[in-house]
Amino acid sequence: MCYFHADHNGDGRVSIWCPVAKGVQVELVATDPGRFFEPPVSAGGVFSGWLGAYLDLAGEDQVDWNEVGALLRDAYRHVAPKYLVAELDEG
Repeated sequence: MCYFHADHNGDGRVSIWCPVAKGVQVELVATDPGRFFEPPVSAGGVFSGWLGAYLDLAGEDQVDWNEVGALLRDAYRHVAPKYLVAELDEG
């Protein structure tokens, strides 16, 4: 489960928000804050520890769609039941 946002709350950006393993968000945001960010946490705690990735980058910072695909696959693996992850790995 990931979220796609276009101009979320008027931020003027296009991004995805994905659940990630503990520590991934901190590492990627610290390494490349121009491409990754910490999404705001909802009042119920949703999005805590999730990773945001900008999809509206151009030039030298152009979006690496292979990386986006990897983020989406990893997010699925992070939340999917083990039997579905096993099926994915088999196929």
